[in-house]
Amino acid sequence: MSLARALGSPLGRRALLRSSTMLALAAISTPFTSRIALGQPRFLDYPFKLGVASGNPVADGVVLWTRLAPSPLDGGGMGQEAMPVDWAIANNEGMTDLVQSGRVLAAPEHGHSVHVPVRDLSPDRWYFYRFTAGGEESPIGRTRTFPIVGAPKDKMRFAYCSCQNFFQGYFTAYRQMVEDDLDLILTLGDYVYESTWGPQVRWHLPEPHTLTDYRNTHALYKLDGDLQRAHAAAPWAMTWDDHEVDNDYAGTNQEDGDPVEAFTRRRAAAYKAYYEHMPLWPTARPVDGSMRLYTSLSFGDLASFAVIDNRQYRSDQACQGPSDFGGQQIPADCSERTDPARSMLGEEQERWLLRGNLVPGGARWKVVAQQMLFSQLRQGDKWWSDGWDGYPATRQRIIDHIAERKVQNAVFIGGDIHQFWVSDVKRDYDKPESETVATEFVGSSISSSSSAWAEKFLPANPHIRFHEWQHRGYGRAEVTHAGMKMDLVAVENVADPSAKASTLKSYTVEDGKAGAQVA
Repeated sequence: MSLARALGSPLGRRALLRSSTMLALAAISTPFTSRIALGQPRFLDYPFKLGVASGNPVADGVVLWTRLAPSPLDGGGMGQEAMPVDWAIANNEGMTDLVQSGRVLAAPEHGHSVHVPVRDLSPDRWYFYRFTAGGEESPIGRTRTFPIVGAPKDKMRFAYCSCQNFFQGYFTAYRQMVEDDLDLILTLGDYVYESTWGPQVRWHLPEPHTLTDYRNTHALYKLDGDLQRAHAAAPWAMTWDDHEVDNDYAGTNQEDGDPVEAFTRRRAAAYKAYYEHMPLWPTARPVDGSMRLYTSLSFGDLASFAVIDNRQYRSDQACQGPSDFGGQQIPADCSERTDPARSMLGEEQERWLLRGNLVPGGARWKVVAQQMLFSQLRQGDKWWSDGWDGYPATRQRIIDHIAERKVQNAVFIGGDIHQFWVSDVKRDYDKPESETVATEFVGSSISSSSSAWAEKFLPANPHIRFHEWQHRGYGRAEVTHAGMKMDLVAVENVADPSAKASTLKSYTVEDGKAGAQVA
C-alpha cells in the first residue's frame, strides 16, 4: 500500500503477532500492581485513537510509542488491568518483511502507554511499525534510524515547530510536514496548553491540575488527525516549555503563587503525563517528580542536535515583588537579572551543553534546539524576565564559549514567541559591529496567536535580520556540508482546517560563516 494510505490507517482486525512473545517488561521498569488481562480481551471501542509515534533515533534503534485509550477524554477508559500489546517493525509498508517483533504490557500505572526501545536495527534505514492489542491494529507508522556518528552523509532534512494551542486553531502545518519528506521533526515546547485565551477556533478542556487532567489534555491534542499523521510519518525529538505544566513556571515556582509543595505535586503529574504521551527512551521516565529530558542526537558527520530543557532547572524570574509571579517586564537597572549565579539551564545541563555538544570538530552543523528567542531583544528601558533576556549571564557564557573555542556552524532554533525571527548571534549585542558567532532561526507557532507588539523595538536590535508576526507556521531545513537552507513555512489561516502552507521566506547559512543570508 502507499505511505499515504498507511498513514490514513484503514483499521483492520488481524491476529496478534506470534513471534517473540516474551513480555518485554524492561520497557516499563516500575513493578506492576495491577492484574494482567488474560485470554483475548476486547475493547468497548477502538483502542488506538491517539495514533502511534517514534522518537529520538540513534544509529541502531528508535523508540516506538502508542497508548491504549478507547475513551481518550475520560482517563483513557481502560480500567485497572494491564493489557498485552504486540509490536512489529518491518522493512516494508505492508508489514510482511518483519525485522523484529515482541510484546509489552500497557499498564494502568502508566496510563496504558507503551514505550518500546527497539535496538539492533541497521543504521541509516527507514522502517515501518505497528501495534496490535485485543485483535485491533494500530495505524502503520514510518520511522528511521540515523547514520552512525561520523559516517559521511550528503544531505538531511528536518523541521522544527512549537506552540500548538488547540483552542486557537487547527494543526494544518503538520499536513505540509508530512509532504516535506523529513528525517526528523523537532517540537520545541508548548505541545499542549494548560489554559486558553485569545481567539477561539476549537473547544478546550478546563485547566489541568491532576494526573488524569493532564492525561486528558494530552489526549485531546493527540486526537488531531494532522498531528497524528506527522507523528506517523517520521521520528520526532522533543522538549517542553511552560504550558505543558503552567504558564511561565520556573523550576518549582509558578505564576499563581501556590506553595512550592503543591506546585511540585502538580508539576510531577504534568511530567508523568508528558512522558506517557511522547516517544521517549525509558531513561527519560520521571523519577521523584523530575525528568531528564535534555538529550543529543547525531546524524552522521552532517549534523548534531542538542535538545535542551530551559524550564526544569532554571532560577526563578528576576526582580519579582511579593505579589509578582511568572514573566514580566522588568527595569533595565534590575541588578538581579545579570547575576552570574542565576541560570536558565542549571549548572549540570549547561556543562553538558558546552563540553559535550558545542565543541570544535564533530558534525559539520551543531544545532541547539531550545524553546525561546535566544538573541537579545531590547525593549526600550525594559527586559522580559521569562526569556533569555532575563538570564543574560547564561546566554553570555554560551556565546563566549562558542567564540573562544572557535565552534563553527552553531545554529540556534527556537519557538515560544509565536513569530518568525532570523537573527545574528552577536558576541556583544550592545556593539552591532561585534563578531557574529552563530545563527538563529525562530519559528512561528503551529496555531497560537500573536500580535505586532515587537515591531516598534526592531530599530534598537540591528542584529535581527527578519521578523514577521502575522503568520503561523514552522521552520524547515535542508542541511548539506556546504550550507544550511532554512525555509520559513507559513499557513494561510489556522482557523481554516483546509488551509494550505507555503514558503514565506528562505535563508541560507554558509559553512564556516555565521549569519543568515537571503536565499
